[in-house]
Amino acid sequence: TCLEEAKIAGYSGIELGGKFPRNSGITKFLLDKYQLKLPGGWYGAYLKERSIEEEWQKMQDHINLLKYVNADVFVFADVSGSIQGDRSCPLTKRPQLNDNEWKTYCQKISEISNRLDDIGIPMSYHEHMGTIIQSEEDVDRFVNETNDKTFLLYDTGHLLFAQADYKKMLKKYITCINHVHCKDIRKNILENSLKNDLSFRDSFLEGVFTVPGDGCIDYGPLLNLLYENNYNNWLVIEA
Repeated sequence: TCLEEAKIAGYSGIELGGKFPRNSGITKFLLDKYQLKLPGGWYGAYLKERSIEEEWQKMQDHINLLKYVNADVFVFADVSGSIQGDRSCPLTKRPQLNDNEWKTYCQKISEISNRLDDIGIPMSYHEHMGTIIQSEEDVDRFVNETNDKTFLLYDTGHLLFAQADYKKMLKKYITCINHVHCKDIRKNILENSLKNDLSFRDSFLEGVFTVPGDGCIDYGPLLNLLYENNYNNWLVIEA
């Protein structure tokens, strides 16, 4: 039903979600049936805690599925110590990299990015609330310390939630953004979440995220900037 309605609504593709079958053949059959492309899908890594080889082995099932359906990007988020699903943990308690951990972590990311580039499914690193790469400062340092094969997923909702200057960041990192998530923010719920230091989960359940046009983000300038810079990859509509 989800795939059928996505096609009727006029979408050309749909990202891999938590309720999708993980059998490559079934997934491809369903996508073909509804004439939808699958640009990629979330992978929750533990690269901060694991070695490169351990993580790479853990990634193989996801890689094989993406290869089989001819996906475009590998959406990579590090959930080491993540608080995103913990309703008892406020946002201010999210995990962070210590100053002496950045170099090693970014070297590991760069190696994973090289391997993904080699197989034709480039890295698209997802900054995300409740994780070690969340804020504008995190993204700045991350981009500066990783290689040119490490691309960013630009998520309007998560960046605004993290109180980043999302317009400035799009302009600054336009050349290393290879995937875009368009989700809007309900300003009153965001302000309440920040004021009361809610958990990410509670903020989410309160409805902090919504579809573009229903929140406070002005997408016109963002889309114009993407157009002017010849961005021709995916725009994923999210709530």
